[in-house]
Amino acid sequence: MPPIVLLWRNLWRRPLRSILTVMSLAVAVFLICGLRSIITTIRAAADNCDPRRLAVMSASGLFVELPLHYQARIDKVPGVEITTKFQWFGGYYRSQKNFFAQFAIDPETMFAMYPECKVEPDAIQRMATDRTACIIGSSLAREFGWKVGDTIPLVGALHPHPEDKAWEFKVAGLYHSDRPNFDNRTLFFRWDYFEETLKQGGVPPAVGVYSIRVAPGADVAQVIADVEDVFKDSEQRIDCTTEAEFQRQFQSMFGNMPLFLTWIGAGVLIAILVASVNTMLMAMREQTPDIGILKALGFTDGSMFVLFLLQSTFLALLGGGLGVFGALATAPFISAGLEMFAPGYAVQPGTVVLGAVVALAIGPIAGILPAMRARSLTCIAAFRGE
Repeated sequence: MPPIVLLWRNLWRRPLRSILTVMSLAVAVFLICGLRSIITTIRAAADNCDPRRLAVMSASGLFVELPLHYQARIDKVPGVEITTKFQWFGGYYRSQKNFFAQFAIDPETMFAMYPECKVEPDAIQRMATDRTACIIGSSLAREFGWKVGDTIPLVGALHPHPEDKAWEFKVAGLYHSDRPNFDNRTLFFRWDYFEETLKQGGVPPAVGVYSIRVAPGADVAQVIADVEDVFKDSEQRIDCTTEAEFQRQFQSMFGNMPLFLTWIGAGVLIAILVASVNTMLMAMREQTPDIGILKALGFTDGSMFVLFLLQSTFLALLGGGLGVFGALATAPFISAGLEMFAPGYAVQPGTVVLGAVVALAIGPIAGILPAMRARSLTCIAAFRGE
């Protein structure tokens, strides 16, 4: 009997067990690839930031607002090319379950500073002529069915409307970004509309974060030092960091997510490895009489070792291949679900290689002990079932 036929028959002697083993391996590799993809996506958000962009926030924390007049002082710092501001709105659409990001911005400077946020010039023109206009992400428009010309009512949870009603924003256009540092589920509206409305209720507007773009050729580290020096004795001290570092600080608010996910992946790997070893030991015990027959027919100890090692490796590669394929096939759906927290989710080639290496490693590791036992058995011991 050819060795490949013998291998195939041994694998499917217990078809249910083999199928369950393959599926458990597929789920394990799928989870490892998925968790790894979240980690790489989180890191890519910082790695893809423009090194010339800086973020200015309060030294007391992100949730402490800065005075509006700080922008004029930042603009005077040598090496600052352009400054724009962001203020978190914190509203919701109809129900608090419909949560997405909204920011009051200066359209002229914001879209100029973030070229990865692609929007049609006509949309920016429409936004300039309508004080209630807004530009929304393509994913947000698809989720709620919004289109250009629609009016979006938002309840201002953090910034209530002075007339005790919903804020209304008219969609002037859509934006799209294919960069992981910029999601497609945000609504941007005009700062002057935000400021004027708050002043009607006697509330002075403030700024959450100022964003700076450093002029070409300027020393970024020196600009950071100069900006912080300007406000060292001011009413509200500030921290000025690169955009990449700001992204990392924001991510750290949720804890050390990459480390947490890595430990989960390691736990999954250990669990499936133990299960695979147990499966192969059970298969070896069932096939003990067969080992005696094969050795009596002339099969060597080495061929028995290779046979059991190949059985384990084949199951691992089959399960690993299904797991990697599942990770690639479900990436678009997972990306849509994680866009708010991990925009740009994708399974990178390195993650595919990792999944393949894990599957390739599990097979020999799980099969080495049964293979060594099969090699050491004598014909008499195998016939006795020892």
